[in-house]
Amino acid sequence: MDFDEVIDRRGTHSSKWDTMEQVYGVSPDDGLAMWVADMDFRPPEAVQRAVEAMAAHGIYGYFGDDRAYRESIRWWMAERHGWEIDPAWIQTTNGLVNGTAMCVDTWTAPGDGVVLFTPVYHAFARVIRAAEREVVECPLAVRDGRYEMDFDAYDAQMTGREKMVILCSPHNPGGRVWTAAELRGVADFCKRHDLLLVSDEIHHDLVLPGHAHTVMARAAPEITDRLVMMSATTKTFNIAGAHVGNVIIPDDTRRKQFAQRMAALGISPNSFGLHMATAAYSPEGAEWVDALMRYIDGNRRIFDAGIARIPGLASMPLEATYLAWVDFTGTGMTTEEFTRRVERDARIAANHGTTFGKGGESFLRFNLATPRVRVEKAVGQLQKAFGDLQ
Repeated sequence: MDFDEVIDRRGTHSSKWDTMEQVYGVSPDDGLAMWVADMDFRPPEAVQRAVEAMAAHGIYGYFGDDRAYRESIRWWMAERHGWEIDPAWIQTTNGLVNGTAMCVDTWTAPGDGVVLFTPVYHAFARVIRAAEREVVECPLAVRDGRYEMDFDAYDAQMTGREKMVILCSPHNPGGRVWTAAELRGVADFCKRHDLLLVSDEIHHDLVLPGHAHTVMARAAPEITDRLVMMSATTKTFNIAGAHVGNVIIPDDTRRKQFAQRMAALGISPNSFGLHMATAAYSPEGAEWVDALMRYIDGNRRIFDAGIARIPGLASMPLEATYLAWVDFTGTGMTTEEFTRRVERDARIAANHGTTFGKGGESFLRFNLATPRVRVEKAVGQLQKAFGDLQ
C-alpha cells in the first residue's frame, strides 16, 4: 500500500493522462491530470493476484458459476454497510454508467423526465439526453458552504412528466455524505410524485474519517418497491477499466423487468471484471480501502490548506470521494479567466464545473487520488497562477 509511489501512466492508453492534452490543452509531459475520476494508485495485491492467476492459466473462456462473486458482494454489503442482501438481487452491468442507462431504458420512455439534483455527475445527463428523455434539474442549495436539498422548491418544479430520480450518494462533485434524514426526504419526495429512485452509491466506500455513509435501502426501507441500488468495486479499488457494476434490485417485479431488458440487449459482464471484483471484496480489500482513505484525507488537508491561502477560492468541505470541488466566485473572474489560469498557467487539467449542470458554473473539480507530491505540486502551481490575488 505505497500510495506515495509515482507511477508513470503516460502511453498506457490512460484516458486521464493520454487524452488530457486533446481535451484541455495541457500536455502530460509538464502538466498534472486531475480530472477523470480514477486513481493513480495500484489496486490491492489481492486484485493483482487474481489477474495474474488468469494470465498464468492462459485460457480466457466464458465465465461460469458466479456464486463466489455474488457472495463477495453480499459479504461486503453486510460487513461494511450493515445491509443484508440476497445474492439473487444482483444484476451485473458493464459498469454503472451502463447501469444508469439500463435503468433509464427499462423504466422510462422518450419524452419522460428524469430528475437530477444538480450539479451532479455529468454522465447522468449524457445518457438521459442520448435516450431522448428530459433532464429535470433540481438545483442543490448552498448553505454554510455545503450542499443541501430544497424539497419545497423541487415539489413546485414537478409537472407529472417525471418518472425517475437518479441520486448520487455520496454526492459527486460536492463530496456530501447525505444524512439518513436527507435520504428519507428523497424517499418521501419520490413517493409524493410517484417516482422510481435509482440510488447510485458508487462512492459509498470512499468516505473520509469522521463520516459515515447510510445505504438508501436502510434509510428508507419502505420504498423497496420503487428502489434500485447501484454499487461497484471499480471506483473503490481503482479498476474502472474492468467495467463491472452491481445493480441491486430487492423488488421481484422490478428485478424481472430489468433482467428482461438485459437479456434483450445481450448484456453480460467480462470475466476479468468478475474475478477482480471477487478478489477486491475481501478482508484484504477492506484493509486497503481503510489505508487509502487515511491517505486521501491527508491529501485533502494539504489541498484545502493551500486553496484557503488563495483569496477568492473556496474548497467545499469534503466528506466523501477523492474529488475536491473548488469555487472561484470570490475571484470576480469569468469562468473563462479562472479556467485559463488553471490550465495554461498552473498546467492542471481539472473538470469544468459547467459539465455538472446548474450550479457548477463557478467551480472546477480536482482529483486528489494521486501521490502526495503531486498534490503539493498542484497547490504550489495554483498559488503561483493566482499570485496577483495574494
